[in-house]
Amino acid sequence: MFKGSFVALVTPFKKARIDELRLKSLIDFHLDNGTDGMVSCGTTGESATLTHEEHRRVTEFVIKASKGRVPVLAGAGSNSTEETLSLVAHAQKSGAAGVLLVVPYYNRPTPAGLYTHFKTVAKSTKLPIVLYNVPSRTGVAIPAETVIQLVQDCPNIVGIKEASGSMDYTSQLVTALPGDRFSVMAGDDSLTIPLMALGAKGVISVIANILPQAMSEMCRTWMRGETKRALDLHRQMFPLMKALFVESNPIPIKSAMAQLKMCSEDMRLPLVPLSEENRKKLAAALTACPLVIVK
Repeated sequence: MFKGSFVALVTPFKKARIDELRLKSLIDFHLDNGTDGMVSCGTTGESATLTHEEHRRVTEFVIKASKGRVPVLAGAGSNSTEETLSLVAHAQKSGAAGVLLVVPYYNRPTPAGLYTHFKTVAKSTKLPIVLYNVPSRTGVAIPAETVIQLVQDCPNIVGIKEASGSMDYTSQLVTALPGDRFSVMAGDDSLTIPLMALGAKGVISVIANILPQAMSEMCRTWMRGETKRALDLHRQMFPLMKALFVESNPIPIKSAMAQLKMCSEDMRLPLVPLSEENRKKLAAALTACPLVIVK
């Protein structure tokens, strides 16, 4: 079962090329600081602007560099079922612990289309599958009823990254599905504790790129029943969690990592650097967070 704090890894660039040396240092940073798992080539990893060759290379690189010490969920979703099947097959061949499959975007499939898409992919692989519900990005949500049916029909669909912002959605899933074989993972850092209070098992996190130890500890202490410590960590990080979404992800997190000298701020168009006004807000939030060590 996937649980705890999984970092949604950024993809560092240097002069428009993937900076593998920096990517290796980021992976080592997470291995040394308690991250429970890694997600490659997700939204935060700018998968939408990676070529197919780059996508496969990053997947292979993260899996190899993690050395089997933590599970790697390979981002393998697409708005094309055929492309998704290809990416999933590659992730399986590369040794991924599972795949993260975003709800197909832009073409706005019906619930029947979503069901058929995910079932087709599930039947093609032995890998565990984590669905990704993020209607603000995809333009369509996967209904909770469709998720429940998919889990009942496809044993390797084992979780969902839930980023709809609806508490009721998580309640529907944890009420209907057995907690020993299905994990809800928060898709919004600031909602991790509220969703875990409802029965979620952790988070796929943006802020974990800079605070892996704190996010992992927050999840672990909550699961151990040490709610006071978990809430204390949440409160310390909350203003920064919100500041990291002052513009479209991953613009702010890359800006934050550049300010902390962790990687460059380089992104691919159509993403552009953080505005000066929001850069000041983010810098203030970084300085104010007692868990951040500003270099």
